[in-house]
Amino acid sequence: MEAAKNAVRDQVAEFIVTNFLFGDEGSLPTDEESLIEQGVVDSTGILELIEFIEKQFGISIKDTETVPENLGSVANITKFVQSKKA
Repeated sequence: MEAAKNAVRDQVAEFIVTNFLFGDEGSLPTDEESLIEQGVVDSTGILELIEFIEKQFGISIKDTETVPENLGSVANITKFVQSKKA
């Protein structure tokens, strides 16, 4: 289970670094920090993130699920993806 969690976390972090931080891993906030408050993603970025998550992990995200508790940080995204896949 821990390996699956780490795999999800790593894929999400890699997507964020590649697509929003232009490869600058040092600018990636800690897993618990807000991606929006840290200026990493904006509303358009959240839509890109949702599209990535749906394609990468084969899950569907409802409009009601697009909240910071699910998508606000790397840790929240990891937990959310795991709960959707369970």
